[in-house]
Amino acid sequence: MRILLVDDEVELTDPLSRVLTREGYTVDVAFDGAKGSNLAIEGNYDLLILDWMLPKQTGLAICQQLRSQGRNTPVLFLTAKDTVDDRVQGLDAGADDYLVKPFELRELLARVRALLRRPATFDADVTLGRLQVAGLELDYENQLAYRGDRTIELSEKECQLLEYLMRHPGQVLTHEQIYQYLWTEAEKPSSNVLAAQIRLLRRKIEAPGESALIHTVYGRGYRFGDNN
Repeated sequence: MRILLVDDEVELTDPLSRVLTREGYTVDVAFDGAKGSNLAIEGNYDLLILDWMLPKQTGLAICQQLRSQGRNTPVLFLTAKDTVDDRVQGLDAGADDYLVKPFELRELLARVRALLRRPATFDADVTLGRLQVAGLELDYENQLAYRGDRTIELSEKECQLLEYLMRHPGQVLTHEQIYQYLWTEAEKPSSNVLAAQIRLLRRKIEAPGESALIHTVYGRGYRFGDNN
């Protein structure tokens, strides 16, 4: 999963980006609001971690700009502002969570995991609660998929897995990223459960004669899409 970290405190961003990278995330860093805004708009990020007060453009302004464009990427604010009015202002601007500096690293990581586990709201590719990628349509609210003239019933976990894959077409999602999305640390299953879940999903969405949509990237994870 890709995270954008925007904060002008190098003594914070350097160790935090290293820790997030060790946790398996791909992290981009910006030290001012102008660059952070450009990256947030141009990049395909799963989470934005924004400092409130930034040179050139505030984190609050970045969040407001994204929400005004209909972008629903989760936003976590890091800030020294700790009054109720400040928190209300940040949440009203479209933030999903709020962490006051100084903070415990393990709390930040827990909040990151929680935000990334939330069902994402896709921007341009969602129509009435549906996703469409490579000839496959997913109605994730009703746990149904459609391919050709077939209607495919999905279990809750199959639907969550397929939704996650379809929200990142053409992107390699590592085993760890998928585990973090589908299961909490407390319920994390054994290593062969994901492979079994992938097999079950493939049987449903890849009938004989249909092109493969879930591709194994050996040693890393899986990629969704049509190779043609």
